[in-house]
Amino acid sequence: MERLQKVLAHAGVASRRKCEELITAGKVEVNEEVVTELGVKVDPDVDEIKVNGRPIRKEEKVYILLNKPKAVISSVTDPAGRQVVTDYLKGIKQRVYPVGRLDYDTEGLLLLTNDGEFANMLLHPKHGIDKTYHATVKGIPHGNVLDKLRKGIKLEDGMTAPAEVEYYDVNPEMNKSVISVTIHEGRNRQVRRMFDAIHYPLSKLKRVKFGFLTLQGVRRGKFRYLTKSEVKEMKDLALRSHNIQKETPNEEGSSL
Repeated sequence: MERLQKVLAHAGVASRRKCEELITAGKVEVNEEVVTELGVKVDPDVDEIKVNGRPIRKEEKVYILLNKPKAVISSVTDPAGRQVVTDYLKGIKQRVYPVGRLDYDTEGLLLLTNDGEFANMLLHPKHGIDKTYHATVKGIPHGNVLDKLRKGIKLEDGMTAPAEVEYYDVNPEMNKSVISVTIHEGRNRQVRRMFDAIHYPLSKLKRVKFGFLTLQGVRRGKFRYLTKSEVKEMKDLALRSHNIQKETPNEEGSSL
């Protein structure tokens, strides 16, 4: 279920604000009844919605995997005029939105869609889908230091859940290493804060995997559509992850 004005905007009727004006002016019907209150929720796949007596077109659901470059905002607009992820989606007619965020300095795998239910399934904490990052640091953290991340580390917003951590690439000559980190939480700048907490600040961070999806075949700044089978498998993965989290609460006793 989505807010009526959002459904209208996604269908290309007008901007969301203009759609709100159409609703309050009595120009919108849902299942043959005029709706004048904002905040009404509808199911665009089931409910019959008309504007000025004409049915709105059903918006085709699209699911996109983008290899986000660094120095790009994970948003559809930016008041400061910086590049946003939708600048890289040339030819996409649907209004799509990022599924979660990669911060300005983080690159890699980002999903975008106009399917709100799909996005909510992947983002909801109860589903806990794994996300894997490659974190580049100066120096080579000792295994005992990385064990702190494997066990969970205290941040200002609480303990993290245990992470899967392993060396991905070690270069003693250049005194740097790349650490592979897999988490299922979605806190703001979490991976960067985890490495700050062990005193190995990141020089580069790249998300390389979301669930089973990878960047294979997608160059930086390019995108591809998910297949129908991939969309279904991601939904199934979210449901399976939810069931696993219910069965295996963390050490503090809450399911993640």
